[in-house]
Amino acid sequence: MNKSAPMSRITPFPEALSMDSFGYDLPDEKIARYPLEERDRSKLLVWRAGHMEEGSYAGLAGFLPAPSLLVFNNSRVVEARILFQKKSGGQIEIFCLEPHASLESISKAMMQTGRVLWTCLIGGASKWKRGQVLEKQIRETRLEARFIEKRTGDFTVEFTWTPASLPFAAVLQQLGSIPLPPYLKRAADRSDAERYQTLYALESGSVAAPTAGLHFSEKIFRSLAAKGIHTLYCTLHVGAGTFMPVKSKKLSDHHMHEEFIEMSAEALEDLISKMHEPVIAVGTTSLRTIETLYWLGLQVSRNKNITAQDLHL
Repeated sequence: MNKSAPMSRITPFPEALSMDSFGYDLPDEKIARYPLEERDRSKLLVWRAGHMEEGSYAGLAGFLPAPSLLVFNNSRVVEARILFQKKSGGQIEIFCLEPHASLESISKAMMQTGRVLWTCLIGGASKWKRGQVLEKQIRETRLEARFIEKRTGDFTVEFTWTPASLPFAAVLQQLGSIPLPPYLKRAADRSDAERYQTLYALESGSVAAPTAGLHFSEKIFRSLAAKGIHTLYCTLHVGAGTFMPVKSKKLSDHHMHEEFIEMSAEALEDLISKMHEPVIAVGTTSLRTIETLYWLGLQVSRNKNITAQDLHL
């Protein structure tokens, strides 16, 4: 007869996990402020046959089985930080987190012309009086920001610009800057426009890079293809939650922000056809997308008449 495991050894449900279990020391000198000149020279921690060893991304193909399928997130980081200089000399920073709820998707929001509403964080919000219009102009592009509403934890901001024919994505590229992780403790520079993006970044919408993919080079992709390792792309736009500190004691009390995902029907069919092979998610964003697609498919299989609202996570 088997005895029950001691209570102290039983793994709690995720929502009951204590945040105290996830604290660790990260010495400042261990944080790389800038990436290596060559992407694929980054170190890689490898677990194999019960042992850990150190490798590099350049040798990734040698660590993976073949045939197998790698799933990548092709989201592109947007220039979501905008610095406005007040006429009085003060500075206000607006960080565009996600489109207003009135917009259906990030893709649609990025293509808006002339005017758009966004949910934002504001640095120096106490200096920005309601009704005051902030202005920023570089060459012919002029952007105005209006404070619309203060909510719990964020703000609703209205942006208008000229030329009004420009999509909001183009306005951000011209007037905004890449939002680097706060632990880097430095301002974005010109090199970040290239290096804080994956080589395959395509769909604009993330406020932080899917970092696992930053180390992939053209050389790595050639070595993967030569070994018979296939690639597939999905989209998950990294949202506001990645910058929000967890202040609650338990996971269940932490408010999770939503994130937009997308996978084409063709890519989904390709994924299903290769389920007999190892499927490897490149980073947690790709993994979350695959897990969510499985959950959505399971709900539809159980209820053919399920509505889109019922599928909302």
